[in-house]
Amino acid sequence: MTEPRFVRDETSASLDTNRIASSPEDEWPEPMLPGSIRVPDLSSQLLPGWVGDMANAVADSTQTPSAMAVLLSLAVLSTCLQRRFEVAPYGEDDDYTEPMAVWVLVAMQSGSRKTAVINALTRPLLHWEKLERDRRRSDIAQTGAARAVTKKRIEKLTKDAANADADETRQRLRDEISREEQEMPAEIWPPKLFTGDTTAETLQSLLVKQGERMAVLTDEAGIFLVMAGLYSGGNASLDVFLQGHAGSPVRVDRADREAYLERPALTFGLALQPGVLADVASGRRFRDSGLLARFLYAIPESNVGKRNVRRRVSIPEATRSNWERGVFHLLEGRELTPGKPKVLPFTDQARETWLDFAEEIEAGQGDGGKFESIIDWTSKLPGAAARIAGLLELSEKGLDSESVSQVAVERAVAICRLLIPHAMEAFGLLGADSVDGDAMAILKWAKANQLPTFKRSTCQKSMEGRFRAVERLVKAAERLAQRDILREFKEPNRGGPPSVWYRVNPKCFDKPE
Repeated sequence: MTEPRFVRDETSASLDTNRIASSPEDEWPEPMLPGSIRVPDLSSQLLPGWVGDMANAVADSTQTPSAMAVLLSLAVLSTCLQRRFEVAPYGEDDDYTEPMAVWVLVAMQSGSRKTAVINALTRPLLHWEKLERDRRRSDIAQTGAARAVTKKRIEKLTKDAANADADETRQRLRDEISREEQEMPAEIWPPKLFTGDTTAETLQSLLVKQGERMAVLTDEAGIFLVMAGLYSGGNASLDVFLQGHAGSPVRVDRADREAYLERPALTFGLALQPGVLADVASGRRFRDSGLLARFLYAIPESNVGKRNVRRRVSIPEATRSNWERGVFHLLEGRELTPGKPKVLPFTDQARETWLDFAEEIEAGQGDGGKFESIIDWTSKLPGAAARIAGLLELSEKGLDSESVSQVAVERAVAICRLLIPHAMEAFGLLGADSVDGDAMAILKWAKANQLPTFKRSTCQKSMEGRFRAVERLVKAAERLAQRDILREFKEPNRGGPPSVWYRVNPKCFDKPE
């Protein structure tokens, strides 16, 4: 874009800021301001077939942004498929794989019908749990009775062994105790696909009981605050969450419990109020641990105050039935103790599409890159795209899929590209870093003084309490430039080096009524 021309009084050594012709507003993109970024919605057409139909119907019925139904639909798919499948972008012989667990977080204010969306999408999961509990009721009861008898038998044998006088008798009784313990059937737990409000300790227990997989699908903030450590002085146990996302082994050795999880899989589908994000902003461990970077965020424009209260549209029964049928199909063959996950390699075309996206993300990272403030999040975005592609492939082609197609990767990449401004908005609410704080302070100063342009040295002098070193101001200005808020230009300075000036995006200023 050609730099706009500005008028200068040649008889003066200084620039008359009132005579600078600002760039026409239509030449500036929308500024990416925390709390005011115009984020794109996620169309349900990004999802295939019965999944997209249900997301569209839920959004239409509840009059909510489709981004909420789209992301929470992905969380439901992940709940069904995690721990059973993995994707291998470089091929099945490569040791780099991504599990099917995805973490999504939708932030919308109270009254945005978050509960209605979650309830509509999770209903088949609850129905499946009930049917499985009923089907396994007899086995669970018989196993429970056998375990109870065995425990009583062991208790009696232990008492007899303690009272035995002869060594031979004690040894025989110990052998019987060992045999009883080895033959005691393993406990069978009623199947559970997801939970709501829980703790790290309870989650570990659920992962042990439910075949190393669990999902947290809720519109309650409890688990998010627990993860942030707000109820434990910032000392929440994060290992189970981090390892559940990565599929890394978990070993628990504590006085009250022992557990080993070989490949834990944990899905999150959260719909929370934006204020909850702000509440955890002060806890650096939440960000520094990498936990925050694992979520895919959606911060849709609020629908409250814009809904048509006279319009009532139910989810079509055919759409609801297809959704339940599709979810049940993805749960077919789900064993209480899963084996090794099936690996789905990318096709050659799919791999190239994914690598193009990975290169695009990599180019925007690093010092001065447009993703510098959220590099921890964008560094995980290609992996998230691979996971989403696997979910979409399996939902469309079924459990017999042998590879991930280019179409599935294209859909996943499109979703991830749209999520980037949502992540910028989310990290803005979370207080991304000190540079963002400095950047917003500069913008606030420029707006308060109604400065369409300003000189760097003037800004530093006016805010010398914050910017004792010019390097700190330069870093903040670069961040504002990345967010399409400032543009730097230079003016000749008689007798010295050019002066550095900044032009402010006109769209940052309130328009007159």
